Amino acid sequence: MRKDVRILLVGEPKVGKTSLIMSLVSEEFPDEVPLRAEEITIPADVTPERVPTHIVDYSEAEQSDEQLFQEISKANVICIVYSVNNKKSIEKVTSHWIPLINDRTDKDSRVPLILVGNKSDLVEHSSMETILPIMNQYTEIETCVECSAKNLKNISELFYYAQKAVLHPTGPLYCPEEKEMKPPCIKSLTRIFKVSDLDNDGILNDNELNFFQRTCFNTPLASQALEDVKNVVRKNMTDGVRDNGLTLKGFLFLHTLFIQRGRHETTWTVLRRFGYDDDLELTQDYLFPPLKIPPDCTTELSHNAYLFLQSVFDKHDKDRDCALSPDELKDLFKVFPYMPWGPDVNNTVCTNDQGWITYQGYLSQWTLTTYLDVQRCLEYLGYLGYSIICEQESQAAAITVTRDKKIDLQKKQTQRNVFRCNIFGARGSGKSGFLQSFLGRNLMRQRTIREDHKSYYAINTTYVYGQEKYLLLHEVFPESEFLSETDLCCDVVCLVYDVSNPQSFEYCAKMFKQYFMDSKTPCMVIATKSDLPEVKQLYSLSPLDFCRKHKMPPPQSFTCNTADAPSKDIYIKLTTMAMYPHARLRCLCTCNRCTFCICQNLLNSELLQSVKAKLYTAVLSRLRHCVEELAALFLVEEESSLIHLVHAISHVEASIYIEASADPFTPRHVTQADLKSSTFWLRASVGATVFAVLGFAMYRALLKQR
Repeated sequence: MRKDVRILLVGEPKVGKTSLIMSLVSEEFPDEVPLRAEEITIPADVTPERVPTHIVDYSEAEQSDEQLFQEISKANVICIVYSVNNKKSIEKVTSHWIPLINDRTDKDSRVPLILVGNKSDLVEHSSMETILPIMNQYTEIETCVECSAKNLKNISELFYYAQKAVLHPTGPLYCPEEKEMKPPCIKSLTRIFKVSDLDNDGILNDNELNFFQRTCFNTPLASQALEDVKNVVRKNMTDGVRDNGLTLKGFLFLHTLFIQRGRHETTWTVLRRFGYDDDLELTQDYLFPPLKIPPDCTTELSHNAYLFLQSVFDKHDKDRDCALSPDELKDLFKVFPYMPWGPDVNNTVCTNDQGWITYQGYLSQWTLTTYLDVQRCLEYLGYLGYSIICEQESQAAAITVTRDKKIDLQKKQTQRNVFRCNIFGARGSGKSGFLQSFLGRNLMRQRTIREDHKSYYAINTTYVYGQEKYLLLHEVFPESEFLSETDLCCDVVCLVYDVSNPQSFEYCAKMFKQYFMDSKTPCMVIATKSDLPEVKQLYSLSPLDFCRKHKMPPPQSFTCNTADAPSKDIYIKLTTMAMYPHARLRCLCTCNRCTFCICQNLLNSELLQSVKAKLYTAVLSRLRHCVEELAALFLVEEESSLIHLVHAISHVEASIYIEASADPFTPRHVTQADLKSSTFWLRASVGATVFAVLGFAMYRALLKQR
């Protein structure tokens, strides 16, 4: 909606243009009227629409034609004033003023006109019979108002209608000649109906109508008011109401009725609430709300966004098979101006046996869009009406911006749910097969994929230690000798080589040494096509020795030439490495059943960490006392002279041998400090033994459960 309104008053001399402005401002007819009133600005808090309004007067005696043309170009609405008791001023409306204004404005963006019949106090009859043919001839005329500046009749109404003509124009909505709404208006209202139809049954029931009413006008409709609305539609349309709910035809009829009765501000309120501008296009502010994303941070969908997308899926999955058929997918995207998903999406996410996108694949594609292009995700959510249905300020509430990856590395834990794996390998090494295997497709199913429908991305869920995470695989094709920052920006690197090609591993080794050897990004080597005979790689080191040298996990064998869907274990390993890049994982099975996985879970548990911290504190406290006692003992011995030592020899039965202080391995009598020290170590030994026994018992219990 416009931030201000500029109203220009034109007409023949002596018709009362200046008097109208003076009467509006002073609320009384002026005794002396100047040739021209100065520009007046009415504050927003005074006007009904809460928009600042500028009123500009025109005087033929004081202004030139050039000044008039400038004012016409700046005006948002023009009031052509005539005198109801002067036929010549009425004739000038069509013979001079309307042609003059149309010549100075673009045909596609005509300024709305309002005909103002002043001096109605001087006649007893109305001029509407003469004006109606003119209104029918010129579609840019919004309305006609008869008023009297002397009696203050309809003065405020005049400027209200002028303001309304700018803020709620009829032109984009309705065609007076055909007496029906224009196609862009019908298209916009159809989208609004589909967004408001929460269960997608083709009708707006009472709950949906109340939600729509509350969303647009901040107040629900009473039960009787709802029935009255439906009764009006029933009387005028046979199929406007079905199953006690409002159909799309009934919804469009209601808005046509509003416009015909001069209540087009109702339709505009609905359109603007759903993001439309004066040209019935969704505004940029609505589709692309501001969202700040710091460097080294990623974007993910929030929990509420997933719930919203789940509800959208459920209402379009009419056959309840947890997959969207082509017709169901087309119905879902009817609220979009274009089809956002191409045929490559079916090879990016999981599909069923018929090739339809499953529920998991549907959420995965939304996750992929959010991660790679968050602005496009905001746009898509805007088309679906996320901010309206979820009652949020904008779509930005659906996005979670993760913290900096450097902080994750420092804290050695991450809160992210989406991890990216870039895949490098020579041509023909099996990268595309590795991507498609992640979606559960073996080699036979992969051969049915058309070349122009191939995708260089694959996304699916994996489970790491019981947590569901998204793993995004991206096949990288270096366009030049050097990789871009985008190619290097990932959470884990996958180096793929063909075991049956002796020259395949050399490319992986070259990529690792050039880009990843000194980086903190974890890397894994994948030996693809393991069903074929393995040949020796023509490189100075074997893949296994290369991995050992650079402290990487050993090469992982993989093949997609299987009868069933390929195993997902290797993808769980990649996700685990992406989640814990700071850890050197010796075991990559991530099964949670082997000894290493169970011990890792136990060692990383909060209970054990707190016990370990308390034990360290106790040990350090004890050791501090022992060190202090030994230091005091050594100081006393150093201060003893030879005479005291000789004297001590004569009383050997009551003292310690002097040799004990010189030779620590010589046995000596036990002092009180020694007793305390030995008691501490005895207790520590017993505690460690008990702790070990309890740990072993827990380990056996966990194994028994699994």
